[in-house]
Amino acid sequence: MVDIPNNKKVILFDGICNLCNNSITKVIKYDKKNNFLFAALQSKTGQEIINKLNIDTSKIDSIILFEADVSYDVKSTAALKVMSDFGGIWQLTKVLWVFPEGFRNFVYDYIAKNRYKWFGKKESCMIPTAALKAKFLD
Repeated sequence: MVDIPNNKKVILFDGICNLCNNSITKVIKYDKKNNFLFAALQSKTGQEIINKLNIDTSKIDSIILFEADVSYDVKSTAALKVMSDFGGIWQLTKVLWVFPEGFRNFVYDYIAKNRYKWFGKKESCMIPTAALKAKFLD
């Protein structure tokens, strides 16, 4: 398994989903503290992490936020934890924590279920530019 620095969090995402790829582009833009690394769920590293965590991705259609030797989160909890790292105006998203996880995940699942229909998908995972390559795990 690839070595992940202790101070980094890994976001596993659907590499062929346009909404997911656009979301990762936004995370890169707002990750001023350089806290995140990225791996597509379909990548070798993504599959290794999924297997290590024993996650059945057929039952969890979600992003996964993985902190090595700490924890992992999925769905709305993962998304909210990512946004809480940004600071600034993103701190307003903390208000979403008042909603029960079941409700948040219901909304998340509805969007996830329709993401290909609403936003489309790619034939293959995105290939990061040379400048961003260091942020992506193969």
